[in-house]
Amino acid sequence: MEQDKNGRISALERLIVSYQKSYYNGEAEISDAEFDLLWDELKSLNPKSPVLAKVGADSTDGFPKAKHLIPMGSQEKAANPEEFRQWAEKISVYDDFGGFVVQYKLDGASLELQYDKGILARAVTRGDGVMGDEITPNARRMKGVVPKIDAAFSGGVRGEVIMTHEVWEKKYRDKANCRNAANGLMRRKDGEGSEDLSVIVYDASAPGDDGFFADEAVKISWLAKQGFGVTGTKEMSGPEEIIAYREKVAAGRDRLPFDIDGLVIKDKTIDMADLRRARPERQIAFKFELETAFSILRTVEWSESGTTYTPIGIIDPVRLAGTTVQRANLNNPDMIRAMGLKIGKAVSVVKRGEIIPKIEGLAPAGALPEESETEITFPENCGTCGAALKDEGTRLFCPNGECPKKLHHRLEKWIDVLDIRELGDKLLRQLFDKKRVMNISDLYTLTAEELAEYDRMGKQSAEKVIRHIRTPREMSLAGFVAGFDFEGVGELIMERVVSSGRDTLEKLRAAAAPDLAALWGIGDITAETIVQGLKDAKEEMDRVLSSGVISIAPPPPEETQKLRGLSFCFTGELKTMKRSAAEEKIKALGASAKSSVVKGLSYLVTNDTESGSAKNKKARELGIPIINEEQFLALLA
Repeated sequence: MEQDKNGRISALERLIVSYQKSYYNGEAEISDAEFDLLWDELKSLNPKSPVLAKVGADSTDGFPKAKHLIPMGSQEKAANPEEFRQWAEKISVYDDFGGFVVQYKLDGASLELQYDKGILARAVTRGDGVMGDEITPNARRMKGVVPKIDAAFSGGVRGEVIMTHEVWEKKYRDKANCRNAANGLMRRKDGEGSEDLSVIVYDASAPGDDGFFADEAVKISWLAKQGFGVTGTKEMSGPEEIIAYREKVAAGRDRLPFDIDGLVIKDKTIDMADLRRARPERQIAFKFELETAFSILRTVEWSESGTTYTPIGIIDPVRLAGTTVQRANLNNPDMIRAMGLKIGKAVSVVKRGEIIPKIEGLAPAGALPEESETEITFPENCGTCGAALKDEGTRLFCPNGECPKKLHHRLEKWIDVLDIRELGDKLLRQLFDKKRVMNISDLYTLTAEELAEYDRMGKQSAEKVIRHIRTPREMSLAGFVAGFDFEGVGELIMERVVSSGRDTLEKLRAAAAPDLAALWGIGDITAETIVQGLKDAKEEMDRVLSSGVISIAPPPPEETQKLRGLSFCFTGELKTMKRSAAEEKIKALGASAKSSVVKGLSYLVTNDTESGSAKNKKARELGIPIINEEQFLALLA
């Protein structure tokens, strides 16, 4: 089921903030690869999210705060050779390009060692990228921290706090992995355990003397001469050599004494202006491919979200991306059937952006010993109302519109869409169980007097809840319909329908299923769901609108919608505006923005129309016009 856009954005923001806090202030809960996928998804859905503006999380309370000498920003990322080639091609055009310096990307916790005339003055964690925690007493106890170096140097030495596999095996197996253990120990107030950590360095800068180092290779050599342990570093001439080296390192990384999760590639030429950017352009993290593990499927549990039943595979415990995995997503019934999956089969498990991993297919023949196999049992009836479940292949769900679970989930969805935070889950459950609030319109008949009688409420709390429920709200048509929780229909889908010209509730109600099915990305099943859902919810929608609290924003004037029905995908940098601003402009004119090149796209916008990038290639294959920024601006005008 496609996630509601706003709900997914909110969920991603909560997850990212939570994982940032656990990473920077304690013990990381997921791998860097998983975090990167969550970050990239949020960036594609809402590039202007305030969460993306923060590099890290708040520093740990209890430590003094200190500012970095140069911001410790995020790196560009390449997840595959094609993305890396595109980056390498882009930076190789610099007039002063000096070749590539390739380093191990250490999987630990970032630290800046600040020196004043060669004497260690402080050690600062990454924090939010500008300010971090000063943990100097702890750092002095770590292996690899040099207290005194060349007296001519005043600046920062950057490194990674790591725990070796040997130390983890002997003393910290209760922690999920070496990085988690290192993150926790380095921030202990009493400093206990810091002696079990090591610092490996990879960069340095002297803010008062931008010419202190001739180039990146000289810098690494200088760090080694000062007594630091430096990350594995090589000089290479071209991207294909680096791609081959990455494969070799990935195959042998288990033999290293510490964890790495990719390579860092830099332009050998030092560009201090670039280094001071929040996201430097002349270096990139070239990540390893996502880790895959093989295991045996032991049983399938069916997770219930609203009225949808999602299969979760229970497998033999296996180590994957630094954690022990025993549960893996199976997505939907069709996936089980397509794989010919059975209990006892050997499966291939991969961790992606999900909270739990995913079973991607069957393991290669001979990967694990064969075992006896049994068929997977699908639930047949709703556990709440007893109705026969409907199996549409991509989802298994209860079709009963009056199922109590469906009604309750619709209320939860509506409250989430309108962000009525004061009406919590416990109060809603009480109202639902007492049959006081069974439908959305019931919310707008509540009074503060009756709410005050419910558990843990009181007059003031009740008045606050009612005040927020009755705060007038103007909703988009797509958001209003999505709030009624039609099976598999989120706000993104409704935006496609509305942008087709069905921009009032009356026009939507008059739409026929075959007409909606002809729209891009809709299809027969979704079209039928929308048409039937609008029919079934008609009276309830009218009651909500008649409350006077909720209204639907009128469609914008026709003359302002000159790009209606068109879709755009942007790639590369624009000269006159940011990409997010361009997307807002086309949406205001009735068009839609796509994050990738798909069939039916109207235009691919790029300032490098002759590039061999993946998006350009796909656009040519699909016959999609590729236009430059000047042509795009002409369309806007």
